Parts: sequence; structure tokens; C-alpha cells
Amino acid sequence: MVTPFCMGRTAFWFGNGLRVVVIAVAVGCLGADRPGSRCLGDDIGGNTWTQWRGPTRDGRAADRPVWPDDLKGLKEVWRVKLSPSYSGPIVSADRIFVTETRREKEEVVRAFDRATGKQIWSARWDGAMKVPFFARENGDWIRSTPAFDGETLYVAGMRDVLVALSVADGREIWRVNFPEFYKAPLPDFGFVSSPLVIGEFVYVQAGGGFVKLNKHTGEPVWRVLVDGGGMYGSAFSSPVPAHLHGREQILVQTREKLCGVDPDSGKVLWSQVVPSFRGMNILTPTVYADGVFTSTHKNKSFFYATKQGEGDSVVLSELWTNKAQGYMSSPIVRGDHVYLHLGNGRLCCIDLRTGEQRWRSKSFGKYWSMAAQDDKVLALDERGELILWLANPAEFKLLDRRKVADADSWAHVAVCGGQVVVRDLRGLSVFDWSAATKSTP
Repeated sequence: MVTPFCMGRTAFWFGNGLRVVVIAVAVGCLGADRPGSRCLGDDIGGNTWTQWRGPTRDGRAADRPVWPDDLKGLKEVWRVKLSPSYSGPIVSADRIFVTETRREKEEVVRAFDRATGKQIWSARWDGAMKVPFFARENGDWIRSTPAFDGETLYVAGMRDVLVALSVADGREIWRVNFPEFYKAPLPDFGFVSSPLVIGEFVYVQAGGGFVKLNKHTGEPVWRVLVDGGGMYGSAFSSPVPAHLHGREQILVQTREKLCGVDPDSGKVLWSQVVPSFRGMNILTPTVYADGVFTSTHKNKSFFYATKQGEGDSVVLSELWTNKAQGYMSSPIVRGDHVYLHLGNGRLCCIDLRTGEQRWRSKSFGKYWSMAAQDDKVLALDERGELILWLANPAEFKLLDRRKVADADSWAHVAVCGGQVVVRDLRGLSVFDWSAATKSTP
């Protein structure tokens, strides 16, 4: 049996021992092929937002320009109307890329001029699907945030497909249909996890497992952590690069467990079952020192310490737990403390060294996406409100808040180059914060 990949408009087939034809179609990563390496298109000055949770995949914004102490200087530059999407905006030096689901039957990717909002190109394919009725309150549209390496945009469609598009003109370079290739069932909740680009490869939680692909051709290299997909498999979380005990690895949180995977070989270095409610391990795990923090819906928060075992093995141990129940919002780490938006809408601060909860705020909305610079954090509430607050372990300190969207805003906020980019369910808004920001402290 053979399985198709699509490269541009030409089908290439792999299987039955057939020789693989490789065609280079994009410029590779500049830097070492390892987690955390800088890739073509990354802006050292902090002018871009290239993937899920930003350039470093942990919500950290660049150090310049320095954020102000309030939102009074925030001014809308342009806005375009869009069909709904959960995908966060991707920001390059001169363009902004967004996704949308139209007429409940097709998925669309659009590129806009960053300065003016004028559309540069669009690409589309049939790909909509219905999620289970109990998860339909917030819609059936595309969910995963794309990844950008300077030449190519990697976009995950709901029906478990990954599409590589040329950022120059939107031309499709290749496409992988994971259910066809791996004979895996469609994920009941759609392709949720966001792709990760490291060097010459793309890593995704798709096809009922964790997959490494050649980013130029889309050819899978290996698949591990196979969970069967469908209703109880297929990840909600997104993979992140980590450096633990001198070893590069990728943190992968499945529906049931947290794992460290070697990015080259795919070897599972360690695995830890994470107690959860109906497999709802949703947020992105966070690295602190040589340990990993995570939190699960209707359960609690966990911090796992790692140490080197015999040979190249890694030993994992539960250092502490806390009753704080995270849900969908991925946390921010500042100093020795993690700031977690909870399932009840409150924000809490936990000391990562001891597991002690320092404080809880009053209740806000159901979901926060967060970006941080030094001790300031900008959160986008799902109700369309921006909330600027201070990461202070002594107390919750609100600096300012401002309504910026009339529709629900579940997509992750992007903050870069003196701009705040907000994707709500009805459109995309770009705000200029540069008049109030400072180039030097």
C-alpha cells in the first residue's frame, strides 16, 4: 500500500520500498539544527511573532521597545473583517498571516500588508469538520496556530492535514494528509496542536502520534507516542523545545502523559503520566530550571524535576503538586514564579521552588493568552479585553485594561515591534503601541 503526499500540484508517492525523490523548495534554517536555534526570518530586534506563543514559544516578548505602564497610547491602525478562527496571527517583518473557516466547508489562509492591511494573497482548501456537540459551544473552525520560518508558512487544517505555503505568493509547496498516510481516524476535535519548526524539520502532534517531517518536502521521518487519534487520542497541547540536564529534547504533552523526545532519533527519553479529567491536558508545558510545570483541567498543577539516570536515561520525579486547576490558558514564568490563569477565571501565582501558592486574583474571563516583557504581562481575555498587569509574587497588581474587540477573542495575542495584533472571531485588528513605548529604558 502506498500513500500520497502533494507537492505543489504534483503528487509524489512513498511506500513499498520506492525511492524517495527530494526537491528543495525553501531556504533552510540559519543556525544549529537543535531546539531553540534561530531560523531564517527571526528578528533579533523583536519585530516578529513567528509561531505559537511567540518567537521563543513561551509568551516572552522582545526587550525592545519597552512597554509603557498603561494602554492609553494604544491606537488602532487598521482592521479587516474575517470569518472565524482560533489560530493566532503570525507576524513577519512586513506581513501578517491569519487563517479562517468559511461557509463551514473550506479553510483559508490570508496574507496582509503589515503597514496598511491590504491583502497580498490568499490560499484555500476544502477542510471543515464538526467537533463533538459538547465542544461545539465555541465553534467548528480552524484551531492550530501556524509556524513561519522566513520562507514558508506551515498551516494545520482541521482534518489533520499540514500544508506548506510559500510566504511570497501563497503557492502550495506540499501537503500531508495524516489520516491517509497513517491510516489513523480523524481527530474528533480537529488538528489542535500547533507545529514546531526546528532547523530542517517540522514537528507536529498529528496522525494519532508525534511526527517529524522534512520541512522542504513534507516527508515524515518518524512517528512516536502513537495514541490512536479519534476521540481519546490526538493532542490538545503543543510541543516545545527544552534543554534539560545538558540534553536537547522536545516536550510533548499527550492527552494522558508528558514526555521528553529526542529531536533527532524520536527516542522517548522519559515519560510521565499526568492525571487529567477526560484526557484534557490542554495547556503548553513550561520549563523551569531542570524541571517542567504543567496543569490539567479539573485536577491540579504539577512540577516534575528531572535528573540524569544511568547511561543516557533521564529520571523524572514529582517534586510538588498544587490544587490550582489550569484549563486552556498556557502560563507565564517570570523569575521563580509561574502565573497561571485558572479554569474558574482567576489568575494565581505559584512559587516554582516550593509549590506554594502566593495569591489568587478576582475572576476574569474563561481564557487568557499572555505575552510578557520583564515584569509586565499583557493578557487578551476571550471577551475582547486587553489586561495589562504586573508579575509580582507579592500581590496581583492591575496596571490598565481596555476593550479592543466586540467579538470573542480566543486566538493568541501577538505583541512585537511596538504593535499589538488581535484576532477576534470577526476580524483582525492591528494596534500601534509605539507612540507610548520607549526604545530605551
